[in-house]
Order: sequence, then C-alpha cells, then structure tokens
Amino acid sequence: MFKVLVTRRIPDAGLKLLTGECEVEMNPYNRVFTHREISNRIKDKDGLVCLLTDRIDQEIIENGKNLKVISNYAVGYDNIDIESANRRGIPVTNTPDVLTDATADLTWALILSIARRIVESDSFIRANKFKGWDPLLLLGSEVYGKVLGIIGAGKIGTAVAKRSRGFSMKLLYTDPNRNEIMEKEFGARNVNLKELLKESDFVTTHTPLLDETYYIIGRDELRVMKKDSYLINTSRGNVIDEKELVKALKEKRIRGAALDVFENEPEIEPELLKLKNVILLPHIGSATVEARSRMSVVAAKNLLTGLKGEIPQHTVNLRVGD
Repeated sequence: MFKVLVTRRIPDAGLKLLTGECEVEMNPYNRVFTHREISNRIKDKDGLVCLLTDRIDQEIIENGKNLKVISNYAVGYDNIDIESANRRGIPVTNTPDVLTDATADLTWALILSIARRIVESDSFIRANKFKGWDPLLLLGSEVYGKVLGIIGAGKIGTAVAKRSRGFSMKLLYTDPNRNEIMEKEFGARNVNLKELLKESDFVTTHTPLLDETYYIIGRDELRVMKKDSYLINTSRGNVIDEKELVKALKEKRIRGAALDVFENEPEIEPELLKLKNVILLPHIGSATVEARSRMSVVAAKNLLTGLKGEIPQHTVNLRVGD
C-alpha cells in the first residue's frame, strides 16, 4: 500500500477514500504540524495531503524521497514551492469549484453584517446596553440599489455578482480577463481598479494571491474609496495592506471593513481588534459541512490519481507531464 501523510484531520468522506487504498499517517494533534514535524514524517511517504497553513518548501519536498503527489486541501496553493515540485516531476493539486457557493454566501453575510452593524448590535444587547428603541441607535447603511465593486471575476466573484440581483445593485468588476456572463446576465461593467474603488459603495475581493495582486489595496487605493464605503475580503489576507487599512478605518476614510482572511494568519493585526467598524472572522469562507466534505473527496481523489502515476484532473503546476 502507498504511504500517505495527512497534515490535519479532514472530513471523513475523503479520509475513507484514502484509508481504503493507502496506509495513512494523520496529524494526531488539534493544531498545525510544525515545519520540522512535516519534514521528518514525509521521508517515507508516497503522497502528501496538506493545508494552506502548511509551508511545503524545498526542504520538505526534497526530504520526501518517495513523494509522487502533493494534494492541497484548498483552492489556493501559494503555500507550496511549485518550482521545487516541478524539478521533481511531482504534481501539485488543489480543490477548485467545491467552495464557490459557500464563499459567496459568506461574502454576502459580511456585506449585510457590516452594513447593518449586526455584530455591534449583538454585542450591544449582550452587554445589557439596550434600553429601548432609539431613532439614532446603531444606524447603518442600506444595501439595496447600491454599487458593488468586485475585484477578481472568477467563479467566486461571479457567484457573488449573481447573488446581488436580489438587491438590484449596480455591478462593477475589474479583472485581466473579461467576464461575459457578468456583463450579459448581470449587467456588470468591466472597469479599471481606480474607477471601481471610486464608484463602489461595497468593494469585495475575490482574486488569487499573485505578485500583481499583493497589496492590491494599499494606501493609495484606500484614499480613492468613498468615505461611506465598505471593504470586504474573503480571498487572501495579503491582497490588503492591513496597517494602511487600520489607518483608513481610524481616520474614517472608509466606513467599515469585513475580513475573513489576514496577512499573517493566525496572528491578527492588533489594531484591528480594537476597532468597532470592522468584522473579523477566523477564515471560515468554506466552512460548511457540504463544502468541506466535497473538498476532502476532491483532495483524496487527486492524491489517489497521482499515486497511480496519472496526472490528476486538478493539477496546478502545468509543467508536470510536459
């Protein structure tokens, strides 16, 4: 049987597939494996199932002398040294398409929550501060009919746009590639980033983390946004310069922000924790029973296909097999 390392327990649907065909060593702890723990355990393994929280660098890949495939339990794969995998001819896979709806749903939960100050209101009640209806109590912003700006018009961005139809929103998007579905079906306009930021009431990011998207929202971009606008991020923490975001929120250059991802997870910028006009979630974009189970199955199938010497369907390093 092939020997496989799973760096964190994943849902049973995927584990059953793996244990049926492989000898599986799984992280026994309710925490992230250290780099050293992965490096030591990978030495005799044929396959690796890892998470975004695992740094799979050249050392780990080289230590895996028998390594045939790396299956990332995530859509993103910036945690893996792709060049090192390419040199070894090791396919690296991800789990696309299975978390689109879950992440789009969460994006809308954040849009509505930050606009209507839902988290603040809940805390207000729990602190026993509610003394009766007040015409000026916790005033928020309406969502209906506003302008939604979507940075990154891939599958998740498109799903977010689709959900906006019930709120009769005007749609703007920016992406290197034109999205005809968003334009023809939802009436979206493809504009440059500056125009999107200048015109949008709600700005939501759905872009992968690339060199060109690192800090795509920084000081200059935040200064372009409307003073009564909101910024939502469910993509990658590093697309936003958090220190500049803190300044913008403190100086009320934008009205609020809602974040599911952070620059240095699990560490959070301390100043963000002090602000009331920001919602902070612990990276739960795909955290539904349905989505996480589907992810585990896709990750397992990717691994098993690679172990058999075939190129998995969801291989991201396209040079493999060239």
